[in-house]
Amino acid sequence: MDSSEFRRRGKEMVDYIADYLEGIERYPVYPDVEPGYLQPLLPTAAPQEPETYEDIIKDIEKIIMPGVTHWQSPYFFAYFPTACSYPAMLADMLCGAIGCIGFSWAASPACTELETVMMDWLGKMLELPEAFLAGKAGEGGGVIQGSASEATLVALLAARTKVIRQMQAVSPELTQAAIMEKLVAYTSDQAHSSVERAGLIGGVKLKAIPSDDNFSLRGSALQEALEQDKAAGLIPFLVVATLGTTSCCSFDNLLEVGPICNQEGIWLHIDAAYAGSAFICPEFRYLLNGVEFADSFNFNPHKWLLVNFDCSAMWVKRRTDLTGAFKMDPVYLKHSHQESGLITDYRHVKLSHEFESLVRQDPRFEICTEVILGLVCFRLKGSNQLNETLLQRINSAKKIHLVPCCLRDKFVLRFAVCARTVDSAHVQLAWEHIRELASGVLKAEKE
Repeated sequence: MDSSEFRRRGKEMVDYIADYLEGIERYPVYPDVEPGYLQPLLPTAAPQEPETYEDIIKDIEKIIMPGVTHWQSPYFFAYFPTACSYPAMLADMLCGAIGCIGFSWAASPACTELETVMMDWLGKMLELPEAFLAGKAGEGGGVIQGSASEATLVALLAARTKVIRQMQAVSPELTQAAIMEKLVAYTSDQAHSSVERAGLIGGVKLKAIPSDDNFSLRGSALQEALEQDKAAGLIPFLVVATLGTTSCCSFDNLLEVGPICNQEGIWLHIDAAYAGSAFICPEFRYLLNGVEFADSFNFNPHKWLLVNFDCSAMWVKRRTDLTGAFKMDPVYLKHSHQESGLITDYRHVKLSHEFESLVRQDPRFEICTEVILGLVCFRLKGSNQLNETLLQRINSAKKIHLVPCCLRDKFVLRFAVCARTVDSAHVQLAWEHIRELASGVLKAEKE
């Protein structure tokens, strides 16, 4: 493909993308395929001769689209949103064309400097404490990660390295292995599974602290666990608090947990993957109160801020805690500036409350947790099996797509307002669809 054909095909692809997004409602939100559907539709080996561009596009419609879950559909109410916008797509095209890899300042100065400035902009939008900003000579700063899971792992590894070095400075005879076997990290029993995975990768113990009736991690429960573990000779070194849990969008109590972490010298990492974007709005900024106690903070602009995946924003108060933990300087990465120290749509919420109001008007249903942002956790009053059957019918019908969670011993349905294009009409149709299927499930149970 030469530049002339690229120009022509590029324009055709832009038209194809625009047509797809404008007509996305014509596709079933969830694919009607079985595992392994794709293999018999493709050759057993890569073809020796190239196919025409036109045939490739036909294959996309014939082979790929039938197996796609359409996350941008206004009838996609599962998981959490993933952002998508025309400006972000154009930016991705330009990034792909420039094709530089900004692993150091010298590798592409604009990459490092733009990231630093934009992360400060974003931090100011959230009203993060000054300590988290790079500014002109600050000790903190932001860095883009691939995901919140990655940010949690980075925080854990940095905290682990920091505590090991601190203990070896006091007791040089202690080996890293001897310290590692005593390290323990903490999180809520409502935290994302990636926190547990980070503990496994980092080779440290991770304890899930029972949450309260609002599914929130409280200071008293954390303090009790810390005292027990210190008495047993363990070394608490990290707490991961969640703002906007995946299961039910609950919020850990930073104003209780934060002071304890600071008093005990424990690294506090805040995972606000989903909820973080909302803190830009003044009416939701209170949910971030207590961030001043944290050592690191992360959220995902690629969920609500119309930035394509992957863009997970992470800030630290002391960026040397990160650079010091992972610093390696082979000759080919060295450059003359590296030692200078200078380098380093909220309407979803309204629609979720509209859906909550609809659910509350039907006495057959119950709301399971407080609705704060764009997630509604609800269920039919009755057994878990009843709700499992309802979810199975919802997803089998393929008009809308939902996923469940378990809150204590209850099987719960999650309704997350996700798509950029979703409006009140989609929410109303989704609710009517759910009510109709629920009537069928309840009728079958009586019979």
